Order: sequence, then C-alpha cells, then structure tokens
Amino acid sequence: MTEILPRRAVDPAAFREALALHPAGVVIITAHSGGAPAGLTATSFSSVSLDPPLVSFYVDRSSTTWPALRATDRFAVNLLTGDQADLAARFARRGADRFAPPTSWHPDEHGAPLLDGAGAHLSCVRHSTVDIGDHILVVGLVTGADLIDGGHPLLYHRGSFGHFHPHG
Repeated sequence: MTEILPRRAVDPAAFREALALHPAGVVIITAHSGGAPAGLTATSFSSVSLDPPLVSFYVDRSSTTWPALRATDRFAVNLLTGDQADLAARFARRGADRFAPPTSWHPDEHGAPLLDGAGAHLSCVRHSTVDIGDHILVVGLVTGADLIDGGHPLLYHRGSFGHFHPHG
C-alpha cells in the first residue's frame, strides 16, 4: 500500500478552526476513585458497538482528572441536556470543585457519580485504552443504561455550548 504524506504540515490554528465547525454532543465522565468523586467534560463521546455494547471517549494526556479515572475500572457517562451548559463548563474548568453545590448527584451501585438532570446515564466497565497522539482513547463496556429525559442534548460548536433545534 502506498503511504500518503501531506505536502505540508497542517497549520494548528486552521486545523482547530476547521474542527470547531463540527458540532459535538456533550457528556460528563464520572468515577469514584481513591475515595472521592472525579469527573471531566468530554465532547469526543461516541458509540462503538451494539454487540457488545461499547462506547468511547478521548481524554487529553495532560488532563489532571485522567489519573483518577485511570485508577478505577468503572465509570459513568452522563449525557447532558440542553440546559446543562453551566455544569459542562464547571467540569471542563481546571481546579474547580466539580462535585460541590450547585452540582447535584448520587452514586450508582458501584459508586460512580450520576449527575442529576442528565438525559441518560451509562454505567461502564473499562474495556480498553489506547494511546493516540496527544490523547488517550478510552473504550467502555456498558453494563447499565438509564434514560431519564428524552429532551434535547447539549451541543458544543465553535467554542460554545448550545441547544439542538430539530427542523420541522
């Protein structure tokens, strides 16, 4: 197979700007690790497989939350609704006390925090991780799924959170 190489390096600013045109759903990944809750906002969440039920997300290698997530085999995916932009921003901010009020949550049967008001919760067991570039791909085996609110999702587009409005 012939290897295709770019004629020139991609300008990082142009690459980031181009990617910002693609809207993404917003989730918060949570876990109970080392006796405390941990969590982060992710826009890289994706379904992987229906059989077995697998999902994935990417985490930046420089994430200060990754060591806590890596230390446990269980985590929850909290699929955010359109009115949870403040919550998403809190979990994206470094140094914030993410689980302090006004964050409202309760643990699942394994201790992973489930955020109140989320549209759905997925309980997961870590299936695999892969180092890719400056991120880590995390794949989870879904062991439980609870649909709480069939409302509209929170989206991230061009550096801002927003609502989904269907056509028609």
